[in-house]
Amino acid sequence: MPSFDIVSEVEVAEADNAVQNVMREIGTRFDFKGSKSTVEMKDAVITINADDDMKLRQMHEILQGNMQKRGIEPGSLDYQKVEQAAGQSVRQQVLLRQGIDKETAKKIVKEIKGAKFKVQAAIQGEELRITGKKRDDLQDVIAFVKGLKIEQPLQFKNFRD
Repeated sequence: MPSFDIVSEVEVAEADNAVQNVMREIGTRFDFKGSKSTVEMKDAVITINADDDMKLRQMHEILQGNMQKRGIEPGSLDYQKVEQAAGQSVRQQVLLRQGIDKETAKKIVKEIKGAKFKVQAAIQGEELRITGKKRDDLQDVIAFVKGLKIEQPLQFKNFRD
């Protein structure tokens, strides 16, 4: 029976490369001269330290631009609450979304079943397995899921006949 998986993955090595590029760009930009702004990545968590809110917003733009250049969509970045650090400086953690959470997975399954496709959708941990009798049905499901308004980027893998 033909099947495929719907996953949401981020290449951690590419994200690390993007963070390194952000640090290089911050070091060369005129508006960051003399600032103590840094970006670090440990275990799929990016920590942004900035002098003030304006620099933090600029660093968001630089980070998103570099992530897109590396093939990581902005929807993969989960910005946490901004924390006050010493003085006016601020700190923020950005999580890389790995896997599909339960609510999103249930929503996708409900939409697929509501569209009356002749396929079965099963939640397997942090991914979805879609199986059907015909390859064309699976391709229709891929097109349908791409059309859904889901903020988290999805990939379609392991397409098997």
